[in-house]
Amino acid sequence: MQQNKGNLLALGSIPLMMTLGNSMLIPVLPEIGRKLHVSSFQISMLITVYAVVAILLIPIAGYLSDRFGRKAVIVPCLILTVIGGGISAVGAWLLHDLAAYWTIIAGRLLQGAGAAGAFPIVIPLVGDLYENEDEASKNLGVVETYNTFGKVLSPILGAALGAVLWFLPLAVIPGLCLISLILVLWLIHVPKRKKQPIMFREFVGNVKQVLAEKGRWLYAIFAMGGICMFVIFGVLFYLSDILESRYNLHGVWKGFVLAIPLISLCLCSYVGGKIIGKHKKRMKWIGFSGLAVLTISFAILGFFQNIYAVIGLFTLGGGGIGLALPCLDSLITKGIEKEERGTITSLYSSMRFVGVSLGPPVVSLLLGRSGHGLLFGVMAAVGGIAAMLMLFAVRPKQDEPTDDKSTDPNVDKGLTDVSREKPLSPKLRRKAPVK
Repeated sequence: MQQNKGNLLALGSIPLMMTLGNSMLIPVLPEIGRKLHVSSFQISMLITVYAVVAILLIPIAGYLSDRFGRKAVIVPCLILTVIGGGISAVGAWLLHDLAAYWTIIAGRLLQGAGAAGAFPIVIPLVGDLYENEDEASKNLGVVETYNTFGKVLSPILGAALGAVLWFLPLAVIPGLCLISLILVLWLIHVPKRKKQPIMFREFVGNVKQVLAEKGRWLYAIFAMGGICMFVIFGVLFYLSDILESRYNLHGVWKGFVLAIPLISLCLCSYVGGKIIGKHKKRMKWIGFSGLAVLTISFAILGFFQNIYAVIGLFTLGGGGIGLALPCLDSLITKGIEKEERGTITSLYSSMRFVGVSLGPPVVSLLLGRSGHGLLFGVMAAVGGIAAMLMLFAVRPKQDEPTDDKSTDPNVDKGLTDVSREKPLSPKLRRKAPVK
């Protein structure tokens, strides 16, 4: 039990610190833009470049984690985030205007490269550490809650630090990543591999076969994860701007207001992770319900600009996203064989980062050309697409027995399109290690 708590603390610290390292900048982006004399679109790139480089490197990190082990990838990537955060902080402290801006961008690129091998690898690592599916699903919910708690804390902490010194949020990021690095080195003990690491040619063959067999539901889940992140970061960027320009809220008070919808997201993520267990039908319907709530609340939000209505409806939509996220995580980890899990979950994480990267710049462009109504019409439309994907593309075949001790090899362990339709070809099988 004590080891389990230590594992969860170290595992949860990674998404927590990675989220703080990104989302903590959102409440201070307008102030950073003013200090560096750059446009709203340019300042949104501080979020986007971080995500774009992660998108490109996450699949590579996923393969390396399958090849050499999860911890062997996570540790150097955390070190890279510390270095990147330090470069951004020094650039903001010592330089000015465009020189500072481009130095911060360079540091954010390194941070994104480090993030590619950090949080995305946590999801398959949970599956490796907890082979009991019910326990793994609950712990994935806990890890997702750390992630969402980081989103709750980040606007408050970022606004508070920014009120002291505009670049202080940039300066604390490397320290936060260092804490996570220490916890991982100290507390995570990965079980020894029972099989030889897969070669690259075998890896490519396995991934092609998995995508050919399970592509319909996998691509749907990839898209749903990206849409959830697109909505969260896009609306947070929007609120960060209008709370200052329209409602004259600054500093910690602005951070508290931004945190309200994220608290709903965090609580619903925790509850969702607790109740889904290993029931795949339940994952589908809870995930669909959350995405439907997101769609309806944002469709209504487009007709109201009152600040109480905006925060209230975004809080409702954030709760819907919170319900959906642990369902998506569990469907991925429990529908994929452990040999391919790191790579497939890394592709899923890449799509989540696509959403992160697109949210702020798309919102800044939409606000420049239209207004509140069209913005939330677009958000509701993409939420509706996500709900339809969950409804029609993810089709659970049957839930697993509730008896955790069941070891019947004939028990169906997947969804209609989640279970492998045919075994891997002999050339693609892993061979047992030679004793």
